[in-house]
Amino acid sequence: MIGDLQTAALIDTEGTIDWFCAPRFDSPSIFGSLLDAERGGHCRVRPDTDEYVTRQLYLPDTAILLTRYMTEAGVGEVIDFMPIAGHEPTDRHRIARLIRVVRGSMAFVGDIRPAFEYGTATQTGIAPAPGDGVVFTGGGQSLTVHRIGDVVRRGDGQAGTIELVEGGLRVRGMLHAGERTGVLLETGGAAPTRVPVEDLEAMLLDTQRYWRDWVARSTYRGRWREMVNRSAITLKLLTYAPSGAMVAAPTAGLPEQVGGERNWDYRYTWIRDASFSVHALLGLGYVEEAEAFGQWLLARVQESAGNESGPLKIMYRVDGSSDLDESTLPGWSGYRDSAPVRIGNGAADQLQLDIYGEAMDSIHRAVDQGFQLTHVGWTEVGRMLDWVCDHWDTPEEGVWETRGGRQKFTFGRFMCWTALDRGIRLAESGGRPADIVRWRDQRDEIYRRLMTTSWDAERGAFVQYDGSAVLDAANLLMPVMGVISSRDPMWLSTLRAMEQELVSDSLVYRYNPAASPDGLRGSEGTFTLCSFWYVDALARTGRTEEAQLTFEKMLTYANHLGLYAEEIGLTGEQLGNFPQAFSHLSLINAAVNLDRLLDL
Repeated sequence: MIGDLQTAALIDTEGTIDWFCAPRFDSPSIFGSLLDAERGGHCRVRPDTDEYVTRQLYLPDTAILLTRYMTEAGVGEVIDFMPIAGHEPTDRHRIARLIRVVRGSMAFVGDIRPAFEYGTATQTGIAPAPGDGVVFTGGGQSLTVHRIGDVVRRGDGQAGTIELVEGGLRVRGMLHAGERTGVLLETGGAAPTRVPVEDLEAMLLDTQRYWRDWVARSTYRGRWREMVNRSAITLKLLTYAPSGAMVAAPTAGLPEQVGGERNWDYRYTWIRDASFSVHALLGLGYVEEAEAFGQWLLARVQESAGNESGPLKIMYRVDGSSDLDESTLPGWSGYRDSAPVRIGNGAADQLQLDIYGEAMDSIHRAVDQGFQLTHVGWTEVGRMLDWVCDHWDTPEEGVWETRGGRQKFTFGRFMCWTALDRGIRLAESGGRPADIVRWRDQRDEIYRRLMTTSWDAERGAFVQYDGSAVLDAANLLMPVMGVISSRDPMWLSTLRAMEQELVSDSLVYRYNPAASPDGLRGSEGTFTLCSFWYVDALARTGRTEEAQLTFEKMLTYANHLGLYAEEIGLTGEQLGNFPQAFSHLSLINAAVNLDRLLDL
């Protein structure tokens, strides 16, 4: 993934941009061959031969991707990056592709085939600008291809060729060692221009400087600095700078089971995911990012507190709107024939009580780091917590957004305990007015209910919901939130039960769909978030050597660039939307806490 803090692009292992939405993460795709090679559109650069191998890496401490092509005739490179777009919303987003040869000679071929509005818009015009570039338009979108220098300069001074083909553009040319050219793509209706290759290199240096300066602000100095920095960069890339909101992933429709129907659109801001990210970013010293999301979160509380549907929706678009009607892309084959491809998210109107605990925990942590909670903000927080007092025992859909009916989930219950507990702490520490007596009474009643109806004495474990015998890896957060001690016999017994049923070596299933029907066909992989939660649980119970080994094993499941999707399949493949904020924030939290405990 590369990005400019307002949207992102995904690039495959051979250097093809196969996913890009603009002007925002949740906008229609311009390149979407990740989900349909025929309909989706792409931007491909590769050697003009079938005999080559590729290697990829990020330039250290940056979001700049280097793809290397090795042939018998030479070694070439494509450096992909997006110049930072800034904090004001814009339709102008640029993808720079700097092409160079470092050894020998190499002929390149490039194909640029946009497919606007998820490939559904008729391409209304290809407007060539002689000598400068090409503009593609379709529906409400456009893509300008700027000409870089002489496009492709050969050692003998002859230029390469540009050819308009059906639906796109093809570029061919030869480079020798030391020569470079490139491609600059731009959305927003820009007029095509001729861009000197030196300007492209200046953009590269500016982007590199931005990322290295940002990484240098991290306070993490622990054992796993490279992986933690990569995860922090990933979280930053998933953040929409104008609002401070973070999307769960930049993609839609990537399957949790190849060939299955568990294919969701994750290009939105979940209260849960983004709240957990505050914990991770504060743990690395990124107070500014945590404060920006805190402001966004309080705005959502203030605009809807007291509504019958509850003070918060579980997810929003990055601008705070909540029109997330779910539909499917007709005819799209899906990733590896995993249809349907869903756009929007029908879970947006679900009741998930846990979000109030995550939101209040993030606000509490941010206030501890200096975040200023205004009078209006506190008033709406109070109304939200009054609503929690009235509704904490309501059946709900739960953290995993099951579509099999509402239950009284343990996770939602102890997160309501967390919400009230953090509210009480904020009221008492800040001298803020609140109905503390009521909040405390309801918090304590939730605790009593957790220790009775959420506890299955026969299984010796806290179960997924009242009346079930199913285990749920979400309950790994009970000691993290402070609802139970990590050394409590009830918790240790729960952890042992999970290890017998949900843990496969270092990998953890979130629950067993066969034992707890979730309204969907098929199965899924292990959940990377839960696997890192398991590392943290082991460390907190004093099993630090096991925790370290489990953490090290989990690092081997990242892809070649250190990125994680949502889940991991039986053969180690990434499953679900990619890269996933949940996975990377939990890696950071596990690394920070494990470092601390190993150093005691």
